[in-house]
Amino acid sequence: MNPREQALKVRHHAPGRETFLADVLDGLRRDAKSLPYKYLYDERGSKLFEKICEVPEYYLTRTEISIMRAHLDDMASVLGPRCMIIEYGSGSGIKTRLLLECLDDPVAWVPIDISIDALAASARWLNSEFPAIEVLPINADYTTPVDLPHPRRSPERKVVFFPGSTIGNFLPSQAIDFMKRVAAVTGPHGGLLIGVDLKKDTAILEAAYDDAQGVTARFSTNLLHRINRELDGDIPVERFAHVACYNPDAGRIEIFLEAREAITVRIAGEEISFLEGERIHTEYSYKYDPEEFAALASRAGLSVRRIWTDPRRLFSVQYLTVDRVPLFT
Repeated sequence: MNPREQALKVRHHAPGRETFLADVLDGLRRDAKSLPYKYLYDERGSKLFEKICEVPEYYLTRTEISIMRAHLDDMASVLGPRCMIIEYGSGSGIKTRLLLECLDDPVAWVPIDISIDALAASARWLNSEFPAIEVLPINADYTTPVDLPHPRRSPERKVVFFPGSTIGNFLPSQAIDFMKRVAAVTGPHGGLLIGVDLKKDTAILEAAYDDAQGVTARFSTNLLHRINRELDGDIPVERFAHVACYNPDAGRIEIFLEAREAITVRIAGEEISFLEGERIHTEYSYKYDPEEFAALASRAGLSVRRIWTDPRRLFSVQYLTVDRVPLFT
């Protein structure tokens, strides 16, 4: 192990078992059952998501990468020199590498991810690939406030990098709150480089979230396996089906786990009953027209400065700047 690898330390602030258990029981006790999407990303879930990104129907990842490759010089120009890049949900780090390669003298990369395994792997890889950039990984839930480390060199600008259209997992009100936190983290001269999925044909959208190989279904049901493994559950996973459908009125994909039959399960000793056909909501994925997203960002104190898209206008990468740092509690 070289000295840089030895010096690489992961700061741990991720939710523990008790928080996981409380969130699961709280969601499953409700009349409209739900589970927080963030818990999809344990070690196996993160690996399954990487496989989702490779299936033919899932256009999002390859389209975002193609947009970045086509416009890297322009992105580097608008971000400017000596950036501190704060990445929420760092994943495998492929898009991060593209960004760091094009930037002018970036001072630090701060990846924040709830999956310690995915975070550690990408941090080690990019730490070795970019010896001039300080790597400061944080194992945490980025949907809550996180204290950032101070890099050795002072940055000219702090920029949050949030690729993958993960912003779509938030309700609009939550997306506004999230972008308020971005503004608070980056400050009045900061920026947000973000992937935003665009509205399109329903058939394209639904296929992307329910692929023919069943990888997305395995990703969804893995959450039940995780509950069994970590929370002393006895859920018969095969009795739940992955369901993904587009709600055009709300402009979002809605993902559920649906009970194939009436069943009672135990989680940490507590009984939870399901009717046949009853659903657990696990995830939303909102799709936005550019005008809709600009209006949403404006309510958080950010303005869209640049939008890059692919020729088919399936997806967008957008750069926003902070107009004001709003009060956020």
